[in-house]
Amino acid sequence: MEYLEVKVYTTTKGIDPVSGIFLAAGVEGIVVEDPGDFYELMEKKNAYDWDYVDDDLVKDLKNKETNVTAYLEKTPEGYAQLKQIDEEIWKLSTFDACAAFEDTVCLLGRLKLCVRTVDDNDWKDNWKEYFKPVKITDCIVIKPSWEDYEKQEGEIVIEIDPGAAFGTGKHPTTTMCIKALEKYIRTGESTVLDVGCGSGILSIAAGLLGARDVLGIDIDPLAVIVSKENAAFNKLEDRINIVEGDLTKGVDYKADIVVANLMADLVVILAKDVRRHLKPGGLYVSSGILAEKKEEVAAKIREAGFEIVEIYEEDEWVCIVAR
Repeated sequence: MEYLEVKVYTTTKGIDPVSGIFLAAGVEGIVVEDPGDFYELMEKKNAYDWDYVDDDLVKDLKNKETNVTAYLEKTPEGYAQLKQIDEEIWKLSTFDACAAFEDTVCLLGRLKLCVRTVDDNDWKDNWKEYFKPVKITDCIVIKPSWEDYEKQEGEIVIEIDPGAAFGTGKHPTTTMCIKALEKYIRTGESTVLDVGCGSGILSIAAGLLGARDVLGIDIDPLAVIVSKENAAFNKLEDRINIVEGDLTKGVDYKADIVVANLMADLVVILAKDVRRHLKPGGLYVSSGILAEKKEEVAAKIREAGFEIVEIYEEDEWVCIVAR
C-alpha cells in the first residue's frame, strides 16, 4: 500500500508545536527523530551504564537534523490532511521568522516540509536481504525461514524468522552462547532456562542440541509470540515452552543451564536470582558483556556464589560460563 511520507525539519524546541499541527490534522501516529535526546541520555550520570554505543550511530546523529514525520494514506482524506499541515507549518514559519528577527535566534529551525510517496513494502521487508544462512560452529547453521538451504550431513540447522524487531543470531554474544550450549548440554538429559529469550534462538538451539526440556522467558509479549512461532518452525513445541514474565517474579523452574544474553548490568543483577533456578552443579551462561567489563562482571558473579568455569571472547564481547 502506498502512503504519503510527510516530514518536517525543525529543532528540539519545534517538536511540540510541529507535533501539535500533525495531531490537529487528525494524524494518529508520528515519528520524532531528535539527536538531542540521545546526547542528553548519554550525559546522564546514573548508576546504569551503557554497554554499547555504535560509533556509526554517533556519526549519523551528528549529521541528522531534528524532524517530525507522519505517514498519511494516499486518499482524498490524506491529501486534505496534508493541505492542512502545509498551511499550518507555513503559519508557524511566519511566526518564527518574526521571533527570529526580534531575538536574532531561529527557535524552530527550517520548518521545511518534504513529501514523498512510499510503499510499505519498501521498509517492511528490506532488512531481510541482509540475513542469509550462516554457519556459526562446525555443525550449527542459522537459516532464515524464507531462505533455501541444503543441509549437510551432521549439521544442525536453526530455522528462524526474527521479525524486524529482533536480532538474527549472528551477533558474537549470541554465537558464543550457542557454542557454550553446544559444549555443555547433555543430550536427552539437560534442562535449560533461557532468560530474555527474544526471538527464541537460544531456546531453539538448546532444543536442537538435545536438551530434554527448555523454558524461554521474556518480559516483552511480542518476543513471546515470535519465540513460539520460531519454536514451531523447528518442530520443537513439545520441548520448548515460552512464557511472558520476569525471572525474579513468579517463575518456579530449576534447570541444569541458565542462559542469559542480556547486558553486563542485568547479568550481574540476575546472578543471585539465577542461583535459585539452577540445579546443584548447574551452569550460568551469560553474555552481552563488553570485554572491558569482563573482570568486573566476573567478580560480581563470583560474589553471588559462582565459580567461573570459562570465558569465551569474540571481537569486543565476552561470554562467561559459571557454576
